[in-house]
Amino acid sequence: MRAVAAGGSGAEELALLPLPEPVVTGDGVLLDLRPASVLTRGLALLVDLAVLALVGLGVGLVLAQVAEGLDSTAVRALGVVAAVGVLVVLPATWEALSRGRSPGKAAAGLRVVRDDGGPVRARHAAVRALVGFGELYLTSGAVAVVCSLVHPRGKRVGDLVAGTHVVRERSSAPPSAPLVAPAELSGWARSADIGQLPDDLATAARRLLGQADGMLPEARDRLLADLA
Repeated sequence: MRAVAAGGSGAEELALLPLPEPVVTGDGVLLDLRPASVLTRGLALLVDLAVLALVGLGVGLVLAQVAEGLDSTAVRALGVVAAVGVLVVLPATWEALSRGRSPGKAAAGLRVVRDDGGPVRARHAAVRALVGFGELYLTSGAVAVVCSLVHPRGKRVGDLVAGTHVVRERSSAPPSAPLVAPAELSGWARSADIGQLPDDLATAARRLLGQADGMLPEARDRLLADLA
């Protein structure tokens, strides 16, 4: 949460605006990962469903040829195996081999990551696919949509169980203002040797500078002094 000063009838009011929950790795590095919106995830799911429909059509044609001469029990068993393979095994394999990117997510610029920001593994993908079969297909996506809307990172039930969430890989970066040194520091600026900041400090400074205009002056000055 952050405090923002808003003017109203000559008085200042404090409004608390929720910010996305930060992601911190096991090494204590703060990652700037932006959760994917429900709409973008829905569009990615539609692409995935279209691909799965084409794969299912091909599998169905093959099964029609194989099923000739088999009894009804064997045909039903083959149908169940095929459905599980297309709706569960195939999506899990996609995510595991592509490190969190299904065809739809690749097209939408999304990726599934662990809660610590690392790449997903086969067990994460398998859990998401198994739970997704119930919340996406059996409930027509209603459970997933409701859960994503109320969770601060937009997680669905499969993400909660697997310990993952979906983030945006492609996002338009806000234009950055040019850095201009005051005239009295021109001599120092020409001779200063500025090294690379640690990743966690650079990320914290970038986030703070991006929010500085909307913060209370005393809070902004204190945080900037702490970083300096």
